Amino acid sequence: MNLDEHITLWNQAAVKILDIRHNVMNPSELLEAYLLPASAFLYSIRGSASLKLDGMVHEVRQFHVLHGGKGMRLDIVVKEEFEYYLLFYRAVNALPRGKKLALLMELNKPFSLQYGFKPQEPLSLLRYLTGMEKVWVHARELERFKVKGLFYQFVHELLWQLDSQGVETHKPNLVSQAIRYIQQHYQESISLDSIAEQLNYSPRHLSMTFKAQTGASPIDYLIQVRLSHAKELLLTTDATLRDIAAEVGYSDVYYFSRVFKKHTSLSPVRFRTLGRQRGLAEDRPFILSGLSIGTGRRPRYIVNDDDNHYRLKRGGSIQMKRNSKSSMALVLLFTLTLLLSACSTGAGNTVVGGAGSPSGNTGSTTSSNATDNSGTVAKTRTVSTINGEIEIPAESKRIIVDLYLGSMIALGITPVGTPELNLKNPYYKEFLQGVENIGEYEAISLEKVLALDPDLIITGNDQLYESFSKIAPTVVVPFGELKNAHEEITYFGKALGKEAEANKWLEEYDRRISSAKERVAKAIPATSEFSIMQYNKKGTLAFGDNFGRGGQAVYTALGLKPPAAKKDLLMKEQLVEISEETLPDFAGDYIVITTNERTIEDFKADPVWGSLEAVKNDRIYVWSQDKSWYFDPIATLSQTEELADWLAGKDSN
Repeated sequence: MNLDEHITLWNQAAVKILDIRHNVMNPSELLEAYLLPASAFLYSIRGSASLKLDGMVHEVRQFHVLHGGKGMRLDIVVKEEFEYYLLFYRAVNALPRGKKLALLMELNKPFSLQYGFKPQEPLSLLRYLTGMEKVWVHARELERFKVKGLFYQFVHELLWQLDSQGVETHKPNLVSQAIRYIQQHYQESISLDSIAEQLNYSPRHLSMTFKAQTGASPIDYLIQVRLSHAKELLLTTDATLRDIAAEVGYSDVYYFSRVFKKHTSLSPVRFRTLGRQRGLAEDRPFILSGLSIGTGRRPRYIVNDDDNHYRLKRGGSIQMKRNSKSSMALVLLFTLTLLLSACSTGAGNTVVGGAGSPSGNTGSTTSSNATDNSGTVAKTRTVSTINGEIEIPAESKRIIVDLYLGSMIALGITPVGTPELNLKNPYYKEFLQGVENIGEYEAISLEKVLALDPDLIITGNDQLYESFSKIAPTVVVPFGELKNAHEEITYFGKALGKEAEANKWLEEYDRRISSAKERVAKAIPATSEFSIMQYNKKGTLAFGDNFGRGGQAVYTALGLKPPAAKKDLLMKEQLVEISEETLPDFAGDYIVITTNERTIEDFKADPVWGSLEAVKNDRIYVWSQDKSWYFDPIATLSQTEELADWLAGKDSN
């Protein structure tokens, strides 16, 4: 980040010192996988060591400063007797601040940054540290107040030297932090939301980043961690399945058994029997390396009302053990190998045609007769998808669907399961009686999907194909491939043998959309430009025509125009973060904005928003996210008519 911004944020910080440690390590000692319990400065006094912080290596000798954030993994390999200070602190921006400063804090997270350097004037920093250590020993409130004063002087000196030496800072690795959290808490009831909350990121951002770097979702990774520990317990203990299931985070032993068999093609009992027969317990290549210090247990900290609960019960020094140096990359590689191997083995549904088909053939279907082992003739349909020709039942009775629930309802189909967000959709909640919740979009529960015994799964997430296809025939239509309601309804009508229902629904859709367009055309100038936005305390986003928030209704259904200067950017990126400075460039003659935090009057009172012509002239439409986030054909139709009612009341002059 920009160092001037870093200094600005420190200048706004309220700080509490949590602990000061003074340690000495011998060349025979190793600190491995120590998770920083708070933001920390490490300052070396003498000796040399190789320090790794969140995978970034720092070769440290005398007088070297290293900073890291809470939850970062610290490894120390000592070369020469190594003496250092470790200072833990907590900092928050408690002072009143404007939106720009709040956004700066959110984007840069200054107290979680990683950086290391050798100061040109090391003794001044050492003087403050030794002064803090001497006073800290007394541990009374008055002395701690003095420590805080010395700490501010220490930070001032450090920032001055950072500035003069041009040191770069690095943000913490989100995926590494998520992996560590999962490995530590896999026995608990955790979800994508709870992980994201711990790491102070949105669930969507965490899921997308995790998948981009690992190829798997955080929940898929959690399942593999749980199963690897379950395998170890099956081979090395005589514990019951119920006890093992509970130990690795499953409260229901039957769910545990189903998940285990789905991913390994063997029941837990069969796995235990075969494993012991083959002597697999001797090498156990599937066991995740333990992250341990000393005896292998994480250091226990005093937890009470005192904020100073980061001090070890036995004191400040840390016991070490010599152990094989487990690599986070190897853990990741092995876990992903488990994912791939589990998905490629075991009984599954037959997929006809292995080659992927071009997108132009996405909607092709054929009917055929298939004979099962009992001689019973069952009709099937073959659908051409990105994963090849998929054979599905001619008349599916138990469908699970995530992204395309609106199309199913339009075709008269009620699924047996769908993600939680769909169940909250106000545009078709009345059609969802008895439909089961299968989890969040980014964290669908494969256990729940399996328990519902579907005969067809329809998804927009190609990352889930391998897992889903082991449960039932799976049709994948990636998000964005179907551009509008016509393409979507037509495709699924043909794929599911519901062409008549599709045509009837689209005729009514076209009639109502045409009526809405006529009303809008009479009310506003044809040259009007429209902005689709979302506002919250973290900032403002602008949207294109295929990301919800009303984009499909405004740009596609009503055919209205985005701001000309930003059209290409919006239609390419679909979602763009904008600052207060660039807000006027994205603001059209009319603004349709999603927010749960502001009213029209709030926007008018804001000096930046209030200066926009759309806001001054009451051409801003504010709606909540529970209505605007949806963009299926049913939602798009309702949103189009809602916005048309608003625009029809406007004076075109």
